[in-house]
Formats: sequence, C-alpha cells, structure tokens
Amino acid sequence: MKNIEHRFEVVENRRLTSRTFLMRLRGPEWVIEQPGQFVNLAIEGKYLRRPISVCDYEGDTVTLLYDTVGEGTSEMSRWAPGYVADILAPLGTGFDPLRGGDSPLLLGGGIGVAPLYRLARELKAGGKKPCVILGFNTAADVVWADEFRALGVDTHVATVDGSEGTKGFVTDVEAIHDAAHTYFYACGPLPMLRALCAALPVDGELSLEARMACGFGVCMCCSLETRDGARRICKDGPVFRKEDLIWK
Repeated sequence: MKNIEHRFEVVENRRLTSRTFLMRLRGPEWVIEQPGQFVNLAIEGKYLRRPISVCDYEGDTVTLLYDTVGEGTSEMSRWAPGYVADILAPLGTGFDPLRGGDSPLLLGGGIGVAPLYRLARELKAGGKKPCVILGFNTAADVVWADEFRALGVDTHVATVDGSEGTKGFVTDVEAIHDAAHTYFYACGPLPMLRALCAALPVDGELSLEARMACGFGVCMCCSLETRDGARRICKDGPVFRKEDLIWK
C-alpha cells in the first residue's frame, strides 16, 4: 500500500455542467503510467473510496472529470483549492496505444469520455489519426469536446435528443462506419459497450465501469467472467480486450 498511497493537493475544482466537475490535483510527478488508469479517493466519513478515471496527467498534475452521483462525489465537489486528498494511484490496467494502428476510433459515453482524452493525446503524438465520437443525453451534458478538437483530432458529438451533433447514440454517427478504422477504444455505459462490440468489425479495448471496494484486487467484489476465466475489473482492468469479454 505504501507504494500507491499519495497525498495530492487540489489546485482547481469547478463545475462544467449541472453534474460534471473538473478537478486538477498536484502530487508526485508521473504517478499515472497509462491512459485509462484510475485513482481511488478517500472521502471523509465514508468507509469506501471513490474510483475516478484519469482524464489527463502532465508532470506533477493530474486532471479528473467526475459526475456528482451520490454523497461521496458531492463531497468531492466541495473540495476547495488547497485541500489535500488521500489518493491511491496508479490503479488498474489501462489502454494500449500500440494496438491502435494508424486510424483508431475512440468512443465515449457520458463521463466515459474522460479516460479517452489522454489516449487521444498519446495517439496523436505518435503520428496516428484518431477519430473521436462522444455521446451524451443533451447539449447541456456535453463536456470536453472542444478539448479533443484542440488536439487536432476529428471529433463528433451525438446527443439522444438531437440538441447537438447527430441525434441518437454514438452508433448513429456516420463516421463510425468508416472502413479506414483500424481499431477501437471505448468507455461508457455497458449497453453502449455491448452495442459497439456487435457493430464494429475491428478489434478493440473497452473500459468497464463497476462498483469497487478496495480498488486494487484484494476484495474480489468486482470480478467478472471472461474467456480467460474470472478477472478483477479494478486490477486486471478496467480495460479489457473485445475478444476477452463474454456478453450474456
């Protein structure tokens, strides 16, 4: 535990939408090792930590995007600059940018867009041409699309009500059918991930969401059955390869 428990100071914590917040923290340099890894934050008065995907990292700064969905994340939204958070990091197995080929497709649903940002940065820096498709319920929920575009990445938005971008889901965006896509990376709700596995003919990696207790593979509460047997989402994942997953 002593190797992964750190103290991070909040340097920014602000609202982006009615429920989504951006938090930047400063801590040990280069704690995060892979895009798609997560951190586990201690919440005062709560027994269990809160797992949050890492959006970006640079030097000693880590950027998180998170939704306020309960008492724990609501408490996080009140952390002011200067607050020192107790964080376990790095946790989990992230995305492998080397598998993506020349034209990978990145698909995020809701707060699932967060871990794809660092991945897009690394793919772009490696000379690849990623295409990004982000899905939300309404235009009021859209986050981080401009940040992806600022990377020079081809970025598309879908909203269920059609208030921004394509009306429908990420699977309804025309760009998803481009035969040039060499691989896909995805993070979002389980129905979205299931639909992508059925719709996309190329191989890919998917980041799964799960309730976690310890966050580092001891309690076994987030196990799932894969084609290679039982795996822990927090330790062996949260990123799994498409061919390893069993959809029931």
